[in-house]
Amino acid sequence: MAFCKGFVEDLDESFKDNRKDDIWLVDFYAPWCGHCKKLEPIWNEVGLEMKSMGSPVKVGKMDATSYSGIASEFGVRGYPTIKLLKGDLAYNYRGPRTKDDIIEFAHRVSGALIRPLPSAQMFEHVRKRHRVFFVYVGGESPLKEKYIDAASELIVYTYFFSASEEVVPEYVTLKEMPAVLVFKDGTYFVYDEYEDGDLSSWINRERFQNYLTVDGFLLYELGDTGKLVAIAVIDEKNTSVEHIRLKSIIQEVARDHRDEFHRDFQFGHMDGNDYINTLLMDELKIPTVVVLNTSNQQYFLLDRQVQSAEDLVQFIRSILDGTVEAQGGDSILQRLKRIVFDAKATVVSIFKSSPIMGCFLFGLPLGVISVMCYGIYAADTDGGYIEERYEVSKSETESLDPVDESGGQQEPGGGDGPGPALQEPKDASEKKRD
Repeated sequence: MAFCKGFVEDLDESFKDNRKDDIWLVDFYAPWCGHCKKLEPIWNEVGLEMKSMGSPVKVGKMDATSYSGIASEFGVRGYPTIKLLKGDLAYNYRGPRTKDDIIEFAHRVSGALIRPLPSAQMFEHVRKRHRVFFVYVGGESPLKEKYIDAASELIVYTYFFSASEEVVPEYVTLKEMPAVLVFKDGTYFVYDEYEDGDLSSWINRERFQNYLTVDGFLLYELGDTGKLVAIAVIDEKNTSVEHIRLKSIIQEVARDHRDEFHRDFQFGHMDGNDYINTLLMDELKIPTVVVLNTSNQQYFLLDRQVQSAEDLVQFIRSILDGTVEAQGGDSILQRLKRIVFDAKATVVSIFKSSPIMGCFLFGLPLGVISVMCYGIYAADTDGGYIEERYEVSKSETESLDPVDESGGQQEPGGGDGPGPALQEPKDASEKKRD
């Protein structure tokens, strides 16, 4: 651990002025952040690996709480934030926090934006190495300018190459030149401006394989593609026929109906239903198939078990033609439901993980509020009693000191007639009633 740390530089305020001559891979962290502490040993391994392979990329880390001004200039909003800094450009890393994924990101972004493929042998080498990559075929053109613009935006996700028509394999058929192709899943797709729309949006949709093992992070990334995500939710530890059959069915549909569905659907399977339950705010029984629209939080569920590939195909076609009603969404009612669900889930998770901490967090505030309410109630009761006693004393004083209309005090037995008789003092119960 200490040996690996020697290949990661601790950066300070001088980094801002000295960085532009080099390419830097920087981890912006906070000392108190749990995710940052979890990333630290991985980051040290990244520094060692990059140094040992002779990479031109330097690896560093910066305490974003101590140098908040510099962190703000680079657009750091959370911790940890990984950025590759190349001249005046800053690229955010949004992939899994593993050593291999971070290193691949650094190599991809630090190199040329568009990598040339000079020979068929080099093309074959790239095809074997990368699961998904894009190729521009042709000379200078407006399409190439759009391709370069898209690459500058999406280089953080995938690789971009250029080649001449002679380098492209013989099995590739191009109706017109120039052209942009994506190679994945053992085949290729050609960009069609009329059917696929904007080039950058098309690349963003096609940068994933057609079938994936889906987790929460990948599902979040798929939300940027605009595609619906058809997921078989299974328990991979369960070897029963139902779980194995459903996984095979969705793989078969993804493979055999690729041309029909690949523009609108992404396919995959997810192990366990915990994450899906939080999205649907419901308990989903597994194994089952759910189709998610991650852009607006809508979802589609089949009202029966999927027994064959044809069942799933008919279900997907029904979604496309609008005959299946979407559930969920992002309406105001659903948002309020989400707030209540998240609050309930947070409370339950706290009590499950640490009952004593849960009692302290929720019991102490409730106890304080109860004491405050009791104090307010008691204060109001005492105040009313004192005010009542004051009114009684005042009336008693007035009854004992009568004053005549002329303003003088009357003498007993004076005047022509008998004087007004003094009222007898009232007992306490009568005063209170008055």
